[in-house]
Amino acid sequence: MLKMIASDMDGTLLNDKMTVSPGNIAAIEEATKAGAEFVVATGRGLTEAQPLVADLTVKPAFITLNGARVFSETGELLVDLPIPQGLVTKLRRDIEAEGYYYELVTNRGIFSESKVRRIQNVADVLTRLNPDTSFKIAVVLASARLELMNIHYVDSFDSLLVDPTVEVLKMLVFDSRGQAAFAPIREAYDANAGLVITSSSPNNIEINSVEAQKGLALARLAKLRGYAMTDVMAIGDNLNDESMIASAGMGVAMGNAVPAIKKIAQYVTATNIQDGVAQAIRWGLAAKPAAQAKARV
Repeated sequence: MLKMIASDMDGTLLNDKMTVSPGNIAAIEEATKAGAEFVVATGRGLTEAQPLVADLTVKPAFITLNGARVFSETGELLVDLPIPQGLVTKLRRDIEAEGYYYELVTNRGIFSESKVRRIQNVADVLTRLNPDTSFKIAVVLASARLELMNIHYVDSFDSLLVDPTVEVLKMLVFDSRGQAAFAPIREAYDANAGLVITSSSPNNIEINSVEAQKGLALARLAKLRGYAMTDVMAIGDNLNDESMIASAGMGVAMGNAVPAIKKIAQYVTATNIQDGVAQAIRWGLAAKPAAQAKARV
């Protein structure tokens, strides 16, 4: 029986206008009435995520920053897993040497050294996730959405990191050349047992503590609630969703998901602009636990 539904945001729960569609909202309400808890599982921080799902009629728990922080539906911090300070220093040196634009997501909020590059990179993500959206429209959407989010702009990250109470929970790195551009960082750090490198878009990588993964966070939250993972659904579209889709009893890939995610999922639903989350939820409510055969739309 379906007890918990964890959904990614970008490219999954959010449509091409970066909103939750009425169809998805209705299906989430149906699931809640049927006894299933809805959870947002995102690479975003809480202050970024909450405004984008403000239209939901139920209060979700949040797995944020790929699992670095988990919050209950009442806002209680349940999990806190920062990147060790020594690794942050080393990563910054190597990232800056390659000329990437990057952001620090911390316990004090999200920090950037350039508002212009922030908007450009968010717009690029939007156009890649939603090919029908022009870059010009994506810039407008990115600018409008960023006004709702708690983004802090500083001249240098050095002024932030001199404070020993600041925790870096995630480092978000961008390059318009795509995944091939990140090879130096992946080669240098993928073998490091203290870090995990994932991606939520073709033009970024997301660096976390190795303990901060959506799948691990979802398993922790399910255990806290007393749910077996066989009764948990996870829905996503990109590589930072891989661990939770693989660990959930009902793993769902979006129709617009990257091939690697479709390959491991038990079910492939419609796209994020076709209410794919709603379709997945209704499949999960109707599915029998012993019959989770792979299906495609």
